[in-house]
Amino acid sequence: MHLNEFAADAGPLDMTTFDEFASLQRSAAELGIPHPGFVRYVSRNVVVNHLRLHLLEWGDPSAPPVVLLHGGNQSAHSWDLVSLHLADRYHVYALDQRGHGDTEWVRDADYSSPAMAADAAAFIAGEGLRDPIVFGHSMGGMVTLNLALSHPGVARGLVIVDMGPQVSEAGTRIIGNFVSKNREFDSIDEFVERVVKYDPFRTRAHMERTARYNLIRRIDGKYISKSDRILHDEGFRRARYEHAPRLGMDDVRAIDTPTLVVRGAQSNVLEAEGAERFVAALPDGRLVTVPDCGHNVHSQNTPGFLAAVQPFLTALDAARV
Repeated sequence: MHLNEFAADAGPLDMTTFDEFASLQRSAAELGIPHPGFVRYVSRNVVVNHLRLHLLEWGDPSAPPVVLLHGGNQSAHSWDLVSLHLADRYHVYALDQRGHGDTEWVRDADYSSPAMAADAAAFIAGEGLRDPIVFGHSMGGMVTLNLALSHPGVARGLVIVDMGPQVSEAGTRIIGNFVSKNREFDSIDEFVERVVKYDPFRTRAHMERTARYNLIRRIDGKYISKSDRILHDEGFRRARYEHAPRLGMDDVRAIDTPTLVVRGAQSNVLEAEGAERFVAALPDGRLVTVPDCGHNVHSQNTPGFLAAVQPFLTALDAARV
């Protein structure tokens, strides 16, 4: 049983009519995040690379496009507060990447960054998006880097959130262990309790409001994470890591797209030295560190994240005119 609303067919579903949207507005008000009084916000499905891909679409279709790619074991809804804020001046597309959220699971279990980058590229081409700004967090950050390398010039700007060619193995192991050990729950409260222990930055109220996007209720009454089961298998995760194509500092030197790297000050994944080396390798890179957050920068300190990316977005828009 699904716990959240989403389009059941090829037509768009107006998400502003549901309690979920009112809950999001309450979170935005509590955090002091400005947003338009009226916003176009729909759930849609498209087919890319023989895959039914679900997305959340925000804002005026005539506005400049932004594409948002979430992290592992997350979904398009991880960007909701960011999307709501940006929707007054951008046409925002937040994708559920393959095997995550309300998108299909893939038959061949290819959850590599290049495969996800191919999905993003096919989506951008299929929607006819011209010069989007692409944001990617964690897993989505690696997808964004692969997209930039495989499709040079597809984006006019990149925002890479707490990810890079050099990350802490200890930090990524902590995330992997949490994902592997938290597969099913007897109740939503049990899920929230585990997340509270793992994430000291978000409020419990916010976690309770967003839990529906991360869970699905199985026929036996258990709640399970809303991502392909194989992604929670420790052996598969290890093999995926060991055999995945890896980007190094020399690879990212080929990315000449303006790039903002956003690091969480308390991140145990993208450490300060690795972030500085990453930005130094980029032909047109800059680094900003957001306080009071760890790896999940845009959800743990959304106001700080928005303040950090605003100058970069303003500069990109000024250059576009």
